[in-house]
Amino acid sequence: MILPESFYRRDTVTVARDLLGKFLVANGEALPIVEVEAYLGLEDKAAHASRGVTPRTQVIYGPPGRAYVYLIYGMHYCLNLIAEPDGTPGCVLIRGVQGVSGPGRCTKHFKIGARHNKLPVFHRDGLVQVHDRGVRPTTIDVTPRIGITKSAGLPLRFVAAGLRY
Repeated sequence: MILPESFYRRDTVTVARDLLGKFLVANGEALPIVEVEAYLGLEDKAAHASRGVTPRTQVIYGPPGRAYVYLIYGMHYCLNLIAEPDGTPGCVLIRGVQGVSGPGRCTKHFKIGARHNKLPVFHRDGLVQVHDRGVRPTTIDVTPRIGITKSAGLPLRFVAAGLRY
């Protein structure tokens, strides 16, 4: 079952935690999401949205359930899923899927790039989708986010433990 737009129209931390065990689907591949990071918008200095609305960040302000894909270090794409009600910024970075760690490796594995930016992930014919196949982690480890310097100490990285499918 493809997750509906309403799944993403909730607070970012809840969406982040609930994405663990859901399947990222793109280009004929489907793997469970095992690691995510939440980015909370204006008050979160590590979030792109903290700089306000720009052509790049406009997608983060909604509507929910869209992909925010951007290039880092001039070579790696990152996939974020927009959360929160329309007009409130928030997104969840997909850091890892089963067997593939790192946000750049995930997008490379699924062949996700700039063409996916702003596309909904809840459409039946979407290029990127997130499915619920009934998989749940037995526990969720919570840690500070990694690879950033601003707001780095916030416990907004969630890792699925004991995932079985």
